[in-house]
Amino acid sequence: MSAPLKLRSDFSAADLHCLARSSEDSDQTRRLLTLATIYDGATRAQAARIGGVGVQIVRDWVVRFNEFGPDGLINRLAPGKVPLLNTAQREALADVIEKGPTPYLDGVVRWRLVDLSAWILENLSVVISVKTLSKVLRSMNYRKLSTRPKHFKQDADLMDSFKKTSQPVWRKSRSTLKSAAK
Repeated sequence: MSAPLKLRSDFSAADLHCLARSSEDSDQTRRLLTLATIYDGATRAQAARIGGVGVQIVRDWVVRFNEFGPDGLINRLAPGKVPLLNTAQREALADVIEKGPTPYLDGVVRWRLVDLSAWILENLSVVISVKTLSKVLRSMNYRKLSTRPKHFKQDADLMDSFKKTSQPVWRKSRSTLKSAAK
């Protein structure tokens, strides 16, 4: 069995008690008080019982405390998964979306997630699922909206001449006529 790691010499049990009182993070407070018991002469097993954890966890706290000080005992966020598309690839995707598809080159008249996923695979060499691509596009502030398709030879002036111009005839319904007669 190896010797336990030594705690930093620039802190004492009283310092850790003072830091624990001023801390607003309950997990950090518990860890500081556990390490303070070690400074007071308790064994690692006793400190683990006081902290409500195992001896290995106390060892991890000692390592973090020795390296980063009291701030090392605050819970950190996990780094998370590396994004599939880097910044340059996201910018290229945004450019393609803004320009829109070219029907004779891309084979589509509007971008769907499936089409964009195929474009990403072909041009950026990244395999991305439709669901993940949807999340990426939402994080880039794109929404799943599409305009109604419009034929390229459509004439707006000619469409106005076909619109109905007669006024609708308004009549009272029968139920209001009966109630008015009473």
